[in-house]
Amino acid sequence: MTLFINRLNQTKYSNQYIHRLMKHLNIKSLIRRKKYNYIKSKPEQTAENILNRDFTTNKPNEKWLSDVTEFKVMGHNTKLYLSAILDLYDNSIVSYKISYHNNNQLVFETFDEVIKRYPHAKPIFHSGRGYQYTSRTFKFKLDEQGMIQSMSRVGKCIDNGPMEAFLEIIKSEMYYLNKFYSIESLLQSIEEYIEYYNNYRFQAKLKSLTPIEYRSQANLLKFLFLLSVYFTSTSSIMS
Repeated sequence: MTLFINRLNQTKYSNQYIHRLMKHLNIKSLIRRKKYNYIKSKPEQTAENILNRDFTTNKPNEKWLSDVTEFKVMGHNTKLYLSAILDLYDNSIVSYKISYHNNNQLVFETFDEVIKRYPHAKPIFHSGRGYQYTSRTFKFKLDEQGMIQSMSRVGKCIDNGPMEAFLEIIKSEMYYLNKFYSIESLLQSIEEYIEYYNNYRFQAKLKSLTPIEYRSQANLLKFLFLLSVYFTSTSSIMS
Protein backbone atom coordinates (compact mmCIF):
# COMPACT_ATOMS: atom_id res chain seq x y z
CA MET A 1 0.00 0.00 0.00
CA THR A 2 2.79 2.43 0.92
CA LEU A 3 4.62 1.71 -2.31
CA PHE A 4 1.56 2.39 -4.47
CA ILE A 5 0.63 5.60 -2.64
CA ASN A 6 4.16 7.00 -2.87
CA ARG A 7 4.69 5.97 -6.49
CA LEU A 8 1.38 7.30 -7.79
CA ASN A 9 1.43 10.54 -5.77
CA GLN A 10 5.19 11.17 -5.75
CA THR A 11 5.23 11.22 -1.95
CA LYS A 12 7.53 9.71 0.67
CA TYR A 13 5.23 8.48 3.42
CA SER A 14 6.64 5.83 5.76
CA ASN A 15 5.19 2.35 6.23
CA GLN A 16 4.33 3.23 9.82
CA TYR A 17 2.33 6.32 8.78
CA ILE A 18 0.35 4.42 6.15
CA HIS A 19 -0.24 1.60 8.63
CA ARG A 20 -1.71 4.08 11.14
CA LEU A 21 -4.01 5.51 8.46
CA MET A 22 -5.14 2.04 7.44
CA LYS A 23 -5.86 1.17 11.06
CA HIS A 24 -7.84 4.39 11.50
CA LEU A 25 -9.87 3.67 8.35
CA ASN A 26 -10.25 -0.02 9.29
CA ILE A 27 -8.45 -1.16 6.13
CA LYS A 28 -6.71 -4.51 6.48
CA SER A 29 -4.32 -6.39 4.27
CA LEU A 30 -5.27 -9.73 2.77
CA ILE A 31 -4.04 -12.88 4.46
CA ARG A 32 -2.45 -15.31 2.05
CA ARG A 33 -3.65 -18.80 2.85
CA LYS A 34 -1.23 -21.53 1.94
CA LYS A 35 -2.68 -24.82 0.78
CA TYR A 36 -0.58 -27.50 -0.80
CA ASN A 37 -1.97 -30.31 -2.93
CA TYR A 38 0.46 -33.00 -3.93
CA ILE A 39 0.03 -35.77 -6.47
CA LYS A 40 2.09 -38.69 -5.23
CA SER A 41 4.09 -40.38 -7.96
CA LYS A 42 7.40 -42.14 -8.41
CA PRO A 43 9.80 -39.71 -10.11
CA GLU A 44 11.59 -40.86 -13.25
CA GLN A 45 14.52 -38.63 -12.32
CA THR A 46 15.32 -35.88 -9.82
CA ALA A 47 17.85 -33.06 -9.57
CA GLU A 48 19.79 -31.47 -6.74
CA ASN A 49 18.83 -28.11 -5.27
CA ILE A 50 21.40 -26.22 -7.36
CA LEU A 51 19.67 -22.88 -6.78
CA ASN A 52 20.03 -23.36 -3.01
CA ARG A 53 17.76 -20.37 -2.22
CA ASP A 54 20.12 -17.96 -3.96
CA PHE A 55 17.43 -15.75 -5.47
CA THR A 56 19.83 -12.99 -6.57
CA THR A 57 20.58 -12.37 -10.26
CA ASN A 58 22.63 -9.92 -12.32
CA LYS A 59 20.73 -10.06 -15.60
CA PRO A 60 17.52 -11.35 -17.19
CA ASN A 61 17.18 -15.05 -18.04
CA GLU A 62 19.79 -16.14 -15.52
CA LYS A 63 17.47 -18.05 -13.15
CA TRP A 64 13.94 -19.23 -13.88
CA LEU A 65 11.42 -20.70 -11.42
CA SER A 66 8.33 -22.69 -12.29
CA ASP A 67 5.27 -24.26 -10.69
CA VAL A 68 1.64 -25.25 -11.28
CA THR A 69 -1.43 -24.25 -9.25
CA GLU A 70 -5.17 -24.90 -9.53
CA PHE A 71 -8.27 -22.70 -9.52
CA LYS A 72 -11.80 -23.94 -8.86
CA VAL A 73 -15.05 -22.64 -10.32
CA MET A 74 -18.06 -22.43 -7.99
CA GLY A 75 -20.72 -25.01 -8.76
CA HIS A 76 -18.50 -26.87 -11.23
CA ASN A 77 -16.32 -29.93 -11.00
CA THR A 78 -14.04 -28.42 -13.63
CA LYS A 79 -10.78 -26.79 -12.54
CA LEU A 80 -8.28 -24.57 -14.29
CA TYR A 81 -4.56 -25.19 -13.90
CA LEU A 82 -2.01 -22.41 -14.29
CA SER A 83 1.57 -23.28 -15.22
CA ALA A 84 3.97 -20.34 -15.02
CA ILE A 85 7.66 -19.53 -15.35
CA LEU A 86 9.09 -16.60 -13.37
CA ASP A 87 12.38 -14.80 -14.08
CA LEU A 88 14.14 -14.04 -10.81
CA TYR A 89 15.81 -10.94 -12.25
CA ASP A 90 12.61 -8.89 -12.30
CA ASN A 91 9.98 -11.32 -10.91
CA SER A 92 8.20 -11.17 -14.26
CA ILE A 93 6.12 -14.03 -15.59
CA VAL A 94 7.95 -14.80 -18.82
CA SER A 95 5.62 -17.62 -19.85
CA TYR A 96 2.37 -19.18 -18.73
CA LYS A 97 -0.29 -21.60 -19.93
CA ILE A 98 -3.76 -22.38 -18.60
CA SER A 99 -5.41 -25.77 -19.05
CA TYR A 100 -8.25 -27.97 -17.86
CA HIS A 101 -5.70 -30.70 -17.16
CA ASN A 102 -2.71 -30.79 -14.83
CA ASN A 103 -0.47 -32.95 -16.96
CA ASN A 104 2.92 -33.10 -18.64
CA GLN A 105 1.65 -31.33 -21.74
CA LEU A 106 0.74 -28.22 -19.72
CA VAL A 107 4.29 -27.82 -18.37
CA PHE A 108 5.90 -28.75 -21.69
CA GLU A 109 3.88 -26.11 -23.58
CA THR A 110 4.76 -23.47 -21.00
CA PHE A 111 8.43 -24.29 -21.48
CA ASP A 112 8.16 -24.38 -25.29
CA GLU A 113 6.57 -20.92 -25.28
CA VAL A 114 9.37 -19.31 -23.25
CA ILE A 115 11.98 -20.90 -25.54
CA LYS A 116 10.29 -19.25 -28.52
CA ARG A 117 10.69 -15.89 -26.77
CA TYR A 118 14.25 -16.50 -25.54
CA PRO A 119 15.78 -19.21 -27.75
CA HIS A 120 19.34 -18.53 -26.57
CA ALA A 121 18.59 -18.38 -22.83
CA LYS A 122 20.42 -20.92 -20.65
CA PRO A 123 19.24 -20.22 -17.09
CA ILE A 124 19.19 -22.42 -14.03
CA PHE A 125 15.67 -23.87 -14.20
CA HIS A 126 14.27 -24.48 -10.72
CA SER A 127 11.01 -26.20 -9.80
CA GLY A 128 9.39 -28.44 -7.25
CA ARG A 129 9.34 -32.21 -7.58
CA GLY A 130 6.03 -32.49 -9.40
CA TYR A 131 5.80 -35.42 -11.78
CA GLN A 132 5.88 -33.10 -14.80
CA TYR A 133 9.30 -31.75 -13.84
CA THR A 134 10.75 -35.14 -12.87
CA SER A 135 9.86 -36.74 -16.21
CA ARG A 136 12.68 -37.80 -18.52
CA THR A 137 11.04 -35.89 -21.38
CA PHE A 138 11.27 -32.61 -19.51
CA LYS A 139 14.89 -33.32 -18.54
CA PHE A 140 15.61 -33.90 -22.23
CA LYS A 141 14.05 -30.52 -23.09
CA LEU A 142 16.29 -28.78 -20.55
CA ASP A 143 19.40 -30.61 -21.73
CA GLU A 144 18.59 -29.77 -25.33
CA GLN A 145 18.58 -26.06 -24.40
CA GLY A 146 21.76 -26.35 -22.32
CA MET A 147 19.97 -25.48 -19.07
CA ILE A 148 20.83 -26.63 -15.56
CA GLN A 149 17.97 -28.31 -13.73
CA SER A 150 17.41 -27.58 -10.05
CA MET A 151 14.70 -28.91 -7.73
CA SER A 152 13.41 -28.06 -4.28
CA ARG A 153 14.10 -30.54 -1.53
CA VAL A 154 11.27 -32.77 -0.39
CA GLY A 155 8.82 -30.78 1.74
CA LYS A 156 10.83 -27.54 1.39
CA CYS A 157 8.51 -25.19 -0.52
CA ILE A 158 10.65 -22.23 0.57
CA ASP A 159 13.32 -23.49 -1.85
CA ASN A 160 10.99 -22.20 -4.57
CA GLY A 161 9.95 -19.18 -2.49
CA PRO A 162 9.53 -16.40 -5.09
CA MET A 163 7.45 -18.65 -7.33
CA GLU A 164 5.28 -19.71 -4.39
CA ALA A 165 4.93 -16.02 -3.47
CA PHE A 166 3.60 -15.13 -6.92
CA LEU A 167 1.01 -17.91 -6.80
CA GLU A 168 -0.08 -16.70 -3.36
CA ILE A 169 -0.30 -13.12 -4.65
CA ILE A 170 -2.49 -13.93 -7.66
CA LYS A 171 -4.87 -15.87 -5.43
CA SER A 172 -5.05 -13.36 -2.59
CA GLU A 173 -5.32 -10.28 -4.84
CA MET A 174 -7.58 -11.72 -7.54
CA TYR A 175 -9.00 -15.17 -6.93
CA TYR A 176 -10.08 -14.98 -3.27
CA LEU A 177 -11.64 -11.54 -3.74
CA ASN A 178 -14.13 -12.77 -6.33
CA LYS A 179 -16.60 -15.57 -6.92
CA PHE A 180 -16.25 -17.27 -10.27
CA TYR A 181 -19.26 -19.14 -11.64
CA SER A 182 -17.91 -19.77 -15.14
CA ILE A 183 -14.70 -21.03 -16.67
CA GLU A 184 -14.67 -18.13 -19.09
CA SER A 185 -14.72 -15.41 -16.42
CA LEU A 186 -12.02 -17.16 -14.37
CA LEU A 187 -9.81 -17.66 -17.42
CA GLN A 188 -10.15 -14.00 -18.38
CA SER A 189 -9.39 -12.84 -14.83
CA ILE A 190 -6.22 -14.94 -14.61
CA GLU A 191 -4.94 -13.56 -17.91
CA GLU A 192 -5.83 -9.98 -16.96
CA TYR A 193 -4.13 -10.29 -13.59
CA ILE A 194 -0.87 -11.58 -15.06
CA GLU A 195 -0.96 -8.64 -17.50
CA TYR A 196 -1.51 -6.29 -14.55
CA TYR A 197 1.19 -7.97 -12.45
CA ASN A 198 3.84 -7.72 -15.17
CA ASN A 199 3.05 -4.22 -16.34
CA TYR A 200 1.38 -2.28 -13.54
CA ARG A 201 2.08 -3.83 -10.12
CA PHE A 202 4.91 -1.94 -8.42
CA GLN A 203 7.42 -3.95 -6.38
CA ALA A 204 9.68 -2.69 -3.63
CA LYS A 205 12.41 -5.14 -4.63
CA LEU A 206 12.47 -3.53 -8.08
CA LYS A 207 12.93 0.02 -6.72
CA SER A 208 9.19 0.73 -6.99
CA LEU A 209 9.10 -0.28 -10.65
CA THR A 210 6.94 -2.91 -12.33
CA PRO A 211 8.62 -6.09 -13.60
CA ILE A 212 8.47 -4.99 -17.22
CA GLU A 213 9.79 -1.50 -16.37
CA TYR A 214 12.72 -3.05 -14.55
CA ARG A 215 13.37 -5.49 -17.40
CA SER A 216 13.25 -2.68 -19.96
CA GLN A 217 15.94 -0.81 -18.02
CA ALA A 218 18.20 -3.87 -18.26
CA ASN A 219 17.61 -4.12 -22.01
CA LEU A 220 18.37 -0.42 -22.44
CA LEU A 221 21.63 -0.70 -20.49
CA LYS A 222 22.63 -3.70 -22.58
CA PHE A 223 21.90 -1.78 -25.78
CA LEU A 224 23.94 1.23 -24.63
CA PHE A 225 26.83 -1.03 -23.67
CA LEU A 226 26.85 -2.74 -27.07
CA LEU A 227 26.60 0.65 -28.74
CA SER A 228 29.62 1.93 -26.82
CA VAL A 229 31.58 -1.20 -27.73
CA TYR A 230 30.71 -0.70 -31.39
CA PHE A 231 31.82 2.93 -31.51
CA THR A 232 34.99 2.12 -29.53
CA SER A 233 35.97 -0.61 -31.97
CA THR A 234 35.04 1.57 -34.98
CA SER A 235 37.18 4.47 -33.76
CA SER A 236 40.10 2.09 -33.17
CA ILE A 237 39.87 0.81 -36.74
CA MET A 238 39.68 4.35 -38.16
CA SER A 239 42.77 5.42 -36.23
